[in-house]
Amino acid sequence: MITQAPRGTKDWFGEEMQKRTYLENVFKDLCETYNIHEIITPVFEHTVLFQRSVGETTDVVQKEMYTFEDKGNRSITLKPEGTAGAIRAYLEHGMQNEPQPVKMFYITPAFRYEKPQSGRLRQHHQFRIEFVGAESPLAEVELITLVTTFINKIGLSDAKLHINSIGCSNCRKDYNEALLAYLHRHEDKLCPTCRERMEKNPLRVIDCKVPSCKEIIKDAPRTIDYLDEECREHFEELKSLLDSLNIPYEVDTGIVRGLDYYTKTVFEFVNGEGFTLCGGGRYDNLVHEIDGKASMPSVGFGMGVERILFFLEEEGAELPAGRPLNLYVGILGKEAKARAYEIVSGLRMEGFKVETDYLGRGVKAQMKYANKLRAQNTIIIGENELKENKGRLKNMESGEEIEISLDDIKNAL
Repeated sequence: MITQAPRGTKDWFGEEMQKRTYLENVFKDLCETYNIHEIITPVFEHTVLFQRSVGETTDVVQKEMYTFEDKGNRSITLKPEGTAGAIRAYLEHGMQNEPQPVKMFYITPAFRYEKPQSGRLRQHHQFRIEFVGAESPLAEVELITLVTTFINKIGLSDAKLHINSIGCSNCRKDYNEALLAYLHRHEDKLCPTCRERMEKNPLRVIDCKVPSCKEIIKDAPRTIDYLDEECREHFEELKSLLDSLNIPYEVDTGIVRGLDYYTKTVFEFVNGEGFTLCGGGRYDNLVHEIDGKASMPSVGFGMGVERILFFLEEEGAELPAGRPLNLYVGILGKEAKARAYEIVSGLRMEGFKVETDYLGRGVKAQMKYANKLRAQNTIIIGENELKENKGRLKNMESGEEIEISLDDIKNAL
């Protein structure tokens, strides 16, 4: 047991780690072009932060959080999502007093005790952005265009944008009454969790994954039919902006997102099998929910790294490999060690990717090892090479060899 990772977790290494690093770099570079700045928050927060922001009636809070009491008798939770911690940091450090909007990105682990599945683990990793301080639907459009660009850059072809509006607290009151009345008519067919939740927060029933509940929800009242004038205008402007930018979308009234802090716009990028690749939306009340004082319009999204990698593999998409190994320096005999490693170290300082032998292998074994490393070139340093200060540089793809000075290797690579 101690030699196996806990269920729902994984180790990252080798080719898969290279792919993840590539995705992270693409995401970071995109954020740079959008003038979005990186933030890192703690991996755990006070439990009350998630209870207040995510919502006590959500599956995340009720069933999935990793919560424990620390040695100071404080209730602490490993973060199940990133937005609450980012907004807490926004408030704690007085970012509301800086010029708005404040745009933050981060790559974070998230922890949820749920059934492990393809592309979803108990410890998974997310690309996330929080855009705080802008009421305009142009903020949603900016995030949607960024996600669209990211998806295109990494070669993911099967991803479609779905949008919805779940309104604000003003229009939600009428909607909740209509939804609750509908649910009461079908209460005997709802799962026990939904029967309990419907009185406190009927919207959470729409997000239930139990098949019998999903069937009932198909004919439930729709949030977009209960929007007040402000929310309706916001949604219409969003659609108009997307149309103007030729960004295809589908209005999907089944999207409500699984966290209570969302208001107005919610969106998801969904593949042909119905799996969500990215989800987000507006949360204009979250700052106030956490702070109890300030009010600041905000929008954001989260995208699962493991899920993206899983569906890239499903589609057969090729991601660029890591940097090639420019040179393998073989060592023949004890006398050659110091000079060989001097060459290795010097080339690395020049920016070349170089490897050498640490195990005292023979020449044949070293060449086999160089092949496994996919080295572009090799050179063997032994007694003769030391005396003459020359060696034979071999191109591993063509097999061509040239004699060069050991002082001039970098110019031949």
